[in-house]
Amino acid sequence: MIEFKKIRWKNFLSTGNQFTEVNLEKNSTTLIVGKNGSGKSTILDALTFGLFNKPFRKINKPQLVNSSNEKECLVEIEFTANKIDWMVRRGIKPNVFEIFRNGSKLEQSAEIRDDQKFLETKVLKLNYKSFTQIVILGSSTFVPFMQLPLSSRREIIEDLLDIRIFSTMNSILKEKIKSTSEETKQLTYKKNIVEEKISMQENFINDLNEKGKSEITRKENKIVEIKGKIKDSELECKDLISKCEKLDEEIKQYANASKTSKKLYDFRGKMQNKLDRLEKDRQFFLDHETCPTCSQEIETAVKNMKISQYDNNLDSVRTGLDELEVQLKKTQEEESKLLELSKNSSEINKQIRDKTNKVRYDLQVIEDIKNEIFEIEENLDNRVEETAKLEHFSNDFNSILSKIDAKKSDTQHYNFIYSLLKDNGVKSKIIKNYLPVINQQINKFLHLLDFYINFTFDEEFHESVKTPIHERFSYDSFSEGEKQRIDLALVFTWREIAKMKNSVNTNLLILDEVFDSSLDTNGTDDFLKIVRFVIKDANIFLISHKSEMHDKFESFIQFEKVKGFSRIS
Repeated sequence: MIEFKKIRWKNFLSTGNQFTEVNLEKNSTTLIVGKNGSGKSTILDALTFGLFNKPFRKINKPQLVNSSNEKECLVEIEFTANKIDWMVRRGIKPNVFEIFRNGSKLEQSAEIRDDQKFLETKVLKLNYKSFTQIVILGSSTFVPFMQLPLSSRREIIEDLLDIRIFSTMNSILKEKIKSTSEETKQLTYKKNIVEEKISMQENFINDLNEKGKSEITRKENKIVEIKGKIKDSELECKDLISKCEKLDEEIKQYANASKTSKKLYDFRGKMQNKLDRLEKDRQFFLDHETCPTCSQEIETAVKNMKISQYDNNLDSVRTGLDELEVQLKKTQEEESKLLELSKNSSEINKQIRDKTNKVRYDLQVIEDIKNEIFEIEENLDNRVEETAKLEHFSNDFNSILSKIDAKKSDTQHYNFIYSLLKDNGVKSKIIKNYLPVINQQINKFLHLLDFYINFTFDEEFHESVKTPIHERFSYDSFSEGEKQRIDLALVFTWREIAKMKNSVNTNLLILDEVFDSSLDTNGTDDFLKIVRFVIKDANIFLISHKSEMHDKFESFIQFEKVKGFSRIS
């Protein structure tokens, strides 16, 4: 059971910087009154905000902070659950969310939503929707049970009967089914891989057995073929080397041709210079009668003698030049022959190198083929090992198949349990068992409220109403005052069922303006009778404008607004 003890708030809505505190367990009945806007309904928003981070009325969270102080909005709620003292502190500007257990602050989770989940599932054991149906009956933003969609009605009943655990289990099972299915897919993928390995290994062993020896023979024949080519290449090389040696002998004969040619060219140059000088000197005596240096007349005999000497010398030099040209031509021919022989020698040497490289390459190919033959022979020798590998793959395959079968069996088992935990399974049977009690309680409270109708729910929580006048009626067919009586009867019923199941049983019941709207005087009196004589273990707070009813309640709280701030007077 949850026993609410105190609630206090400050800088919350119109409340100022001083805490407003309400004792929630002191009196069995308390009347809360005040004018419109005085803050009497603030307790509802503070209560749901503190517990669920959501105000009761349709107010945005930033608007909860007092507009004058604009900071340090704070709500603190003290209660006992399962014989443990709890306090929840929640605030805005700064944001605060703290949970205290027996006076000690709980360690904060990484995510606030995790702490909120802990509070709702482990401590309160109800969510906002269920809480408001059990603890609060309001007249403005509150949505009565009968105005909720069928799915929401069922959720509340599941909370009351403490069977939401089945939904949680179902969600876990759903994830488990998904996880198992994924594991099955992974195992199937592994199975396919191992299956492929087995096939490849079988083919490999067959290749070893059937193709190994023939492959060795083919490779040995290849070696013989390459050796034949090597022999041919070696003979060709020998031939080429012989040719090259002959050429080298010829080249030696013409080895000095270049040097001789250079000397001859140099000598020709000197002789040509001498010839030019002699012709110049001869021409001097032909052109001059007197000496240009001393201005003396050159004697004719001397002149003729000199010219004759020069003619002889010129003839001699010209004859030498002619002979030199013959020799030079012969040397040039030898140079050309040398160049040709050298070119032929280079070409033959290149052929020798190519043949040698080819022989070297072929020898390496032979070595590679021999290694391949060795590897094949080794594999043939290791067939036992390869067969063992095949057996290992087969064992893996069988093991995976067993795991797949186990996963399929698990999936079938999970699916069966999943079907039991669905809404139409175990939960429906439990709800069906409680329906007679629920319907009985509803009609009991309706009769206590002086409303004599037969109101029942079916398993889907569709209502069926019979009146003395009408056989078939619905909630929407009644007046607002009659609807109010049904809403009260349902609230009382849910509290009785909660107490019976000890699920979300609580001492707190807050009724917001139920007497101010549609409930007539008779209904009010009937309600107070129920409060006094039927609901004996609750602390009931009635929010109303009717302060004249204060004598009918054990305690009386009046809210007023002073200088814009709400407070208890």
